[in-house]
Amino acid sequence: MKATLTITRRGVVTLPAKIRKALDLKPDDQLVAETTPEGLLLRPAITLPVEIYTAERVREFDASERELERTLRRRKPKAR
Repeated sequence: MKATLTITRRGVVTLPAKIRKALDLKPDDQLVAETTPEGLLLRPAITLPVEIYTAERVREFDASERELERTLRRRKPKAR
């Protein structure tokens, strides 16, 4: 599928609805723009959410790990 796009003074490019629909692009999706020997390549970006933990949450993780370690030690089969 080909389309002619226009770049505004502010550098904004609008993708035609047919292209957005064909690629299942939604508002706020991100694209990677890359120059290639053939020209400009736009492709969907893969983004992953990042969670930043508070000190309190880290303590919760640590406590859970200690509890898991105690549980596993109790269940460890004894050598015969």
